[in-house]
Amino acid sequence: QVQLVESGGGLVQPGGSLRLSCTTSGITFSLYSMRWYRQAPGSQRELVATITRSNSARYTDSLQGRFTISRDNAKNTVYLQMNSLKYEDTAVYYCNAVGELFPVARNEYWGQGTQVTISS
Repeated sequence: QVQLVESGGGLVQPGGSLRLSCTTSGITFSLYSMRWYRQAPGSQRELVATITRSNSARYTDSLQGRFTISRDNAKNTVYLQMNSLKYEDTAVYYCNAVGELFPVARNEYWGQGTQVTISS
């Protein structure tokens, strides 16, 4: 059974930091590209950051410089370090796994999400 379990969300003041984690099980983690998405109330889900099997990272332009995605293949975990948080970063953050290579190419899985709230 495949599971993606996010953690690390919570309530933080503007300007603060949070580190989200997504621990996976049931997949060969090293074969997957990992992504973080977020969805604010009343908005569509948007891609935040991607990290490929080869550790290449990409970000939504507006977030580059504040957010950092990383992965630890030994722990089957992907992280999202979020700094200088703003009110508009408030959202549910979702972990996503997409297979890159045969036999898991295009397999896709989602976590249940973790709430991040920026408030003073």
